[in-house]
Formats: sequence, structure tokens, C-alpha cells
Amino acid sequence: MEKKLLELAVEIVHAQASMSMMSAEDIEQALVRVYNALHKMRLAEEQGRSILQGEPGFEASVIPVAVDPLSSIQEDKVTCMECKAELRQLTANHLRIHHLTPREYKKKWGFPLKQPLSAKMLTKLRSRSAKKRGLPENLRIYLDRKREDKTASGDKLPASGPPHGKRSFHSTF
Repeated sequence: MEKKLLELAVEIVHAQASMSMMSAEDIEQALVRVYNALHKMRLAEEQGRSILQGEPGFEASVIPVAVDPLSSIQEDKVTCMECKAELRQLTANHLRIHHLTPREYKKKWGFPLKQPLSAKMLTKLRSRSAKKRGLPENLRIYLDRKREDKTASGDKLPASGPPHGKRSFHSTF
């Protein structure tokens, strides 16, 4: 049984509303826009017409989209480029809804891979907190020690015994 246009529109708007905060007015406007778009599509389908943008009889509602993905990262919020949700940080959990990892999301939208997906204010707060705890200095000390251990272990001969990953087995039978 074919669903009615209103039922389809309700399902689509329900999915939108579950992904982002929408007021009652936003939901009503979205419902009307989606219903009208579905109606125009059904008419075009019945008449065998194309529904491409720019053709007479089809006016697509234009949703403003940030041209530059970096503009979606603002001082106090980040806008998800997939669903337009405004959050303090785009977490891996949120991106999982879109079937993306943070790395895939960054590649898809052209973000530098080292770009944090959090509001600038939150990034600054974390940076100050890390500096207060001495993280940069402790990290330098750790890396220096690791480098020293690596060069020191390179000078020694490997210890006698079974090769790495293999165990010797002694039977007591």
C-alpha cells in the first residue's frame, strides 16, 4: 500500500526534528515545505517531467549552507555539516549517526586532519588547562626520554633467548 504524501512528510520532518532542535513553528514550516516538495515531485513523476532545479514548476527550498567548512567552527558552537545541528563539539558518537568517523568527516568536508571539531572557546579552555597541568613540558621530557631509550637500545646486541613473540616450551613428561 502506497503511503500518502502527508505521512511521508511527517516521517521526514520527524527524522529532522529528532536530529536537531526545532521549535513548533520550525516543524510546521518544514512540514509544509516537505509536503509541497513531495507533491511537486509526484506531479512531475505522473507527467513524466524532470524535477531538476531551475526547471519551470519546481522551486527548491534553499537551505543556507556554510560554503567554507571552517566557518562552521565558531567561538561558542560547531555546526555539523551533515545535519546542521549546533553543538559544543562534534563527537565520534554524533558522527556515528551519520555513519562517519571523525577522520572521514574531516576528509569529506575538507577540514585539516589536525583540526579539532570543537568550539574555539572549548579548545582554548582545554589548552589553558593542559598548560596549567604542565602537559607541554611533561610531553617534551617524555619524548626526550623515549628518544634516548631508542638510541641506547640500538647500540646493544639483542638478548639471548627465543625470538620475540615465540616462547620456548619445556615438557615435564
